[in-house]
Amino acid sequence: MPSTQLKRAVISSYLGSVIEFYDFLLYATASALVFNKVFFSSLDPVAGTIASFGTFASGYLARPIGGIIFGHFGDRLGRKRMLIITMIMMGVASALIGVLPTYAQIGVWAPVLLVTLRVLQGIALGGEWGGAVLMSAEHATSRRGLWAGFTNAGGPSGQLLSTVAMSSTAAIVGAEAFLSWGWRIPFLLSVVLLGVGLFVRAKVTETPVFMQARPKAGEAAPIVEVFRRHPGNLARAIGVGFAAFVAQATLTTFVIAYAVQAGFERPTVLNALTISSAGAVIGVLAFASLSDRIGRRPVVAAGAIMMAVVAFLLFPLINSGSFVLLTLAVVLGQSIAHPAMFGPLAALYSELFGTRTRYTGASLGYQISATGAGLAPVLFASLSSTFTISLIVAACCLLTVVTIYATRETSREELGVMADR
Repeated sequence: MPSTQLKRAVISSYLGSVIEFYDFLLYATASALVFNKVFFSSLDPVAGTIASFGTFASGYLARPIGGIIFGHFGDRLGRKRMLIITMIMMGVASALIGVLPTYAQIGVWAPVLLVTLRVLQGIALGGEWGGAVLMSAEHATSRRGLWAGFTNAGGPSGQLLSTVAMSSTAAIVGAEAFLSWGWRIPFLLSVVLLGVGLFVRAKVTETPVFMQARPKAGEAAPIVEVFRRHPGNLARAIGVGFAAFVAQATLTTFVIAYAVQAGFERPTVLNALTISSAGAVIGVLAFASLSDRIGRRPVVAAGAIMMAVVAFLLFPLINSGSFVLLTLAVVLGQSIAHPAMFGPLAALYSELFGTRTRYTGASLGYQISATGAGLAPVLFASLSSTFTISLIVAACCLLTVVTIYATRETSREELGVMADR
């Protein structure tokens, strides 16, 4: 049975991840459905969609900055303190988006402020993920893949919550009111989630692994040590995760806009995404647990191969016009293939770095690879060929397969008090 502190750490990490990804991915749904009309109304529809996805991308580009800042202080001062700060940052930024004036009200300042708040969201999430993973991984004495995987399960859980919030609001207030003011409600709910998350997080103690390996005076900054001693592991972390993020953005952001343009109603697309997000929560935990049994490498590689196949099925199934086939497409991708790639990453990233650089190294590798999720929708929105999009996704999956087999198997290694390797 897990210890009391491990339970608290896992629950805290999961809930924190749910809240952070609710806020971060709520923006993704809004960028596909609303922001091109509210904040970029002076542009034609195609340019407005590209601009909207561009602001979406800015959050992903800011995530490595958060990883560096909070990774540094997390490795020096502790994991818990940084997690309190990142949660407050994300909740406040999201609530402010909910009260932001539109382009019609304040002109160009509306998209400028939107991008600013999106960057703050990215910095917050860039610092959140690494700390949340380590709170679980460093408290765990066994089944590290499963316990750390709860943080990654927070991603699709947050996606599910944000999609339900958006679709429910749209259904209750109607399409016209939703575009006018209803879209703000899910963002304002961030304040409530923030209060719940801070209450839970305050009860978790600092990890024993960090307490036993406190940094000494005169040591080089963690970011310097990562680049000096672990450039290979950092490069592997980026390569292993890149396809998972490209696939995530394709399935949860670009596909929404594409399916609506293909003739599906917005609520219909959101319903399909809700079903696949619920399946993804189970999938992430199942594949994370499986990686404890058979290793991280075979699970991630199998997921990447499956995702490459799904990439070529995705758009023909959507173009069929059938809700059943639309749902099948996103379930195959988001509930099965993507979780196999994504589920084991939480444990894998924490195992690639020693204790005194782990927050920085894991965060930086994860967040740099996550830029693929920010850039993919922008690139794909400018392409006219869905076959080209499928080829790009498949090529990214091939990169993951090659990189994961260039990475040593780490599932049997102890984190403990170890020198940075």
